[in-house]
Amino acid sequence: MVDASVLQEKVRLYFESPGGDVVHATELYHEDAAVEFPQSSERFEGRAAFTQWRSQYPAQVSFRVRRVTIRQDLAVVELSASYDGGPTKFGVALLDFRGDKIARERIYVMDGWDPPEWRAPWRSSTPADPPA
Repeated sequence: MVDASVLQEKVRLYFESPGGDVVHATELYHEDAAVEFPQSSERFEGRAAFTQWRSQYPAQVSFRVRRVTIRQDLAVVELSASYDGGPTKFGVALLDFRGDKIARERIYVMDGWDPPEWRAPWRSSTPADPPA
């Protein structure tokens, strides 16, 4: 098993460098890695396939990593993303590692929402995630 600090560095390289998933693809992904989007039922097999379309992505994406949890060979990355400076979307990336490289990435993305007032009596005054 790879040391958690090595996996943490891979997550940093991906999300904190512009285009990190493409620019550093050979450092991050196995050649036979897969990227999956359960919400659209898409699966891309092989680093060459998904880095090719990612390099032509039609929007400027900026990430804010909110939390990273690493357990053995799995990194759970909680994040928010903005596309072309638009509204914030919330997401989770599940990164399955084989050794020190990603073997499978599953990405979930969703819109945020205002909390319903009916839950206010039970809500903590401490937010789940402080604003940026």
